[in-house]
Amino acid sequence: MKLILKEDVPHLGKPGAIVNVKPGYGRNYLIPQGLAAIATSRNIKMMEHQLKVIERQIDAAKAASEEIQARLAEMSVTVSKPAGENERLFGSVTTRDIQAALEEEGVTVDRRRVIIPEPIKALGVYTVQIKLHGGTTADLKVWVVKQ
Repeated sequence: MKLILKEDVPHLGKPGAIVNVKPGYGRNYLIPQGLAAIATSRNIKMMEHQLKVIERQIDAAKAASEEIQARLAEMSVTVSKPAGENERLFGSVTTRDIQAALEEEGVTVDRRRVIIPEPIKALGVYTVQIKLHGGTTADLKVWVVKQ
């Protein structure tokens, strides 16, 4: 039985692949679970179109992430926090603080994509990483100043 995979199936193939499977496996598992469709000429054309659309979306996301990466490389943000003696902060700088500082600069980044290697608990200059599309990261300088 020839099927077109709609999703990644372990040990079988990636989305868009045309595979031969035993009829029972196709009828009883792959098709009901929505993992595959019967390989008719219409379904093949539809899957090719969907793959082209997905590729365009991936290319657009990569271009946007490269633009953001270049912008973040040139940028630095300032976070002001209350500090006590010996330039120690009351608390620490969090990903939400960095996200808010980036939004003030006009860059929208999800706070879960901000990676702080170790807790920031003192005044100074720190480098944090921001995960972008496709596994790329951008370094951002964060200045922590007294409020």
